[in-house]
Formats: sequence, C-alpha cells, structure tokens
Amino acid sequence: MADLPTFRYHPDPLATGSIQPSDAECICCGQARGFIYTGPVYAEEELDDSLCPWCIADGSAAEKFDATFTDTESLCFTKLPQEVVDEVATRTPGFTAWQSEQWPCCCNDACAFLGDAQRSDLESMGKTAHEVLLAGWNLTDEDFADIIANYEPGGSHAVYKFRCLHCHRNHFYADVE
Repeated sequence: MADLPTFRYHPDPLATGSIQPSDAECICCGQARGFIYTGPVYAEEELDDSLCPWCIADGSAAEKFDATFTDTESLCFTKLPQEVVDEVATRTPGFTAWQSEQWPCCCNDACAFLGDAQRSDLESMGKTAHEVLLAGWNLTDEDFADIIANYEPGGSHAVYKFRCLHCHRNHFYADVE
C-alpha cells in the first residue's frame, strides 16, 4: 500500500470519507493499490467506487472517462483561473452532498475541503458565514438556532467546512436533504 497522493484542495480525503481502504482494482490503471475513491463522479460511464486516488491525482481518470469529480458551476461563476477550476474538477476528490455540491472560493482560489462541520464550528462561525447559511436555506435566526441544537455531522441538515489556502478564513456550504 503506497502513500496517498496529495490533494491541494482536499487535504485529508481519508478523514472526509471520499477515499477509503479497499482491495478493489481501479478500472483506469488496473491496479489494486489499497484505496478507492467513493465520492461523486460525473461521467457517461458508471464509475462509482472504481477509481484509485492516483488516477484522480494525475488526471488520467478524468481524461480516460471524460469525468469530473465536482460540479464546476460554482467555481466558474466566481471567475477563478481555469487551471484552478480544472484541478478541482478533474484532479481532486469531490465530496458527496445531498444536492449538487458547491465549492467555496476565496482570495481568487478554491478553498480546501475539510469535511463535515462540527457543531462547535456552527456555534462559533463569524457573522458573514452565518448570514450566508441563513440566506442559502432561507431561514430565520430562530430556525438556525434549532438546527445548531440538533446538528449532527452527516445528518439531513449538512454543513461542509472549507478553509481558504491564503487568508485561512473558514467558509461553509450548507445543504439539506
């Protein structure tokens, strides 16, 4: 079992569950390397749980199957440099969300995905992040207080945590089942 490749925009895909230990053979390179990608794949062919992290990291899976691993619409909307959009879409493990995932941006770059937010993250988030979540869910402060009181990572009210690679500010994306 080799060390996992490094992903700039998804620094710990084992912790987030996007990559898991597995004896499965990668359908791109034909090798069983001890890990398999379990996140979303957008491609013509069904590729669930069949690609190794190395074929994602070097872009060969994206090239061979004309695949992406995250919805690029939110990245393109912010006018990020194309090389950043390409790296997130084709050489970075995505994450599974209830709806179409969004990938926050800051300082003219994509943020790093850190996984499910913890209740403590929600309780201590800054005013701007709080307002963005309220607007995204069309909630009142009272609704949000109830969500925080009952929040569980991986639950039907999902909140994903990201961090800017430059200013280190936390960003959050909320999704609901």
